[in-house]
Amino acid sequence: MRVLSGIQPTGRFHWGNYFGAIRQYIDLQTAEQAYYFIANLHALTTIRDKDLLNELTYDAALDLLALGLDPDQASLFVQSDVPEISELTWVLMTGTPMGLLERCHAYKEKKEKGISADAGLFTYPVLMAADILGYDSNIVPVGQDQVQHIEVARDIAKSFNHHFGECFVLPEAKLLDASAKVPGTDGEKMSKSYDNTIEIFGNEKAIKKKIMRIATDSRPMEDSKEPEGDHLYQLYSLFASTEQRQELAAIYRAGGFGYGDVKKKIAEASAEYFRPAWEKRTTLEADPDYVRDVLNAGAQQARTKCREVLDRVQKATGLVR
Repeated sequence: MRVLSGIQPTGRFHWGNYFGAIRQYIDLQTAEQAYYFIANLHALTTIRDKDLLNELTYDAALDLLALGLDPDQASLFVQSDVPEISELTWVLMTGTPMGLLERCHAYKEKKEKGISADAGLFTYPVLMAADILGYDSNIVPVGQDQVQHIEVARDIAKSFNHHFGECFVLPEAKLLDASAKVPGTDGEKMSKSYDNTIEIFGNEKAIKKKIMRIATDSRPMEDSKEPEGDHLYQLYSLFASTEQRQELAAIYRAGGFGYGDVKKKIAEASAEYFRPAWEKRTTLEADPDYVRDVLNAGAQQARTKCREVLDRVQKATGLVR
């Protein structure tokens, strides 16, 4: 089984990224072969600052390694370090119907809102298909909102195989745990686009300050409160043991507590949970050569596999005589 996933370096990773995806990616790294890449080519659709993109790309590598991605088990690399993917994207684009891309969510949403969409956003699903098909990926872990991209990749692969012969493995989507929805500081789903995130790494005092500012309702302290559905209780549950969750649930139902007490519990529990990753990241920061070596080795492994796939495609299409 070959697993593949990529994550965009469009900002510092937050709790939603970790519990919604990264933690589950790491659980899958023991597959027969796992490829994880930092999608800097995709990030070009939103980032127009070279220094910022470089910084975020390197930070993403540090963060993933600190959070438990093991380069001895999985290949970690930067998307643009595999130029074969760009060539494969063009080949796939020549056979991708415009109508298929026009139906994709990201493009449709921008168009419906009257926001201008560039060619990068419009053809984004083809680059994603190349990312998936270029490594003969069997399993692609995604959230529900990304399932369409796997379906697009399958459609493109089926069409290509029909015209040129069996070149591509048809990937399967592995839905990430939907229960891992993480509320943000405003109670809505945690997302950079909502500006309601709590970062995994950073100054501990600043993180605690952000936690203490989480929005709450105005019910009196003495009122009994149902914990299920309460966003503070949901956040605490991400880090707490079953016994700790049950204890806090009982406090909610009994009433007579302040939300500030719960926020302190969240700050303490999250700091304890992420402290090993914080310490590991500090160690990695002091050894940039190691991080670069990991990325270079991962890129070499990825290029070897992608070259194999691209060779099949070139021969099948007549690009190589």
